[in-house]
Amino acid sequence: MKFITRSATLFYLSIILTACQSQSVPPIVPAVEAPRSVTHRMNIIGEVEPIYFPPLKAPIAARIDTGAEQSSIDADNIKYFERDGEKWVSFDVINRETKEKYTFKKKLVRHTNIKRIHVTEKRPVVEMNVKFGNETFKADFSLAQRDKFEYQALVGRNILTGRAIVDTSLSNTLR
Repeated sequence: MKFITRSATLFYLSIILTACQSQSVPPIVPAVEAPRSVTHRMNIIGEVEPIYFPPLKAPIAARIDTGAEQSSIDADNIKYFERDGEKWVSFDVINRETKEKYTFKKKLVRHTNIKRIHVTEKRPVVEMNVKFGNETFKADFSLAQRDKFEYQALVGRNILTGRAIVDTSLSNTLR
């Protein structure tokens, strides 16, 4: 029978203890301070908000859609024409609530393809002056006949990004 030396015994015990320690329960982590509330410079808005299209005086109800890349407005009587060698579009916007009507004449920015369930629709895009909340700015809108939609305008990510956080449990926070 071989005798194990004292140093060998200590060596084996240290290996066993090391193995046991690596499988042991980690020490209790000290409580972390609750995160401070995050402040944003952006508005928290709801699923439906008013948007103004000057010179129209009354706002139009807009569906807020974070899934839409492009914003859209209900436009009637869309007509293309040329001015100084450039393509332009004239169209009517009629506020459904107040019946206020205005004919816009805007330079055509581009056309965009809107993909729907079974159809791709080519729409003109124009730059509109808008008032959204306390901010007035220019933004691209595709022109569409939205008479079958509940809301006359759709606000997409081209307006929302950097301006608003959307809480779908809210509506009309910008009035």
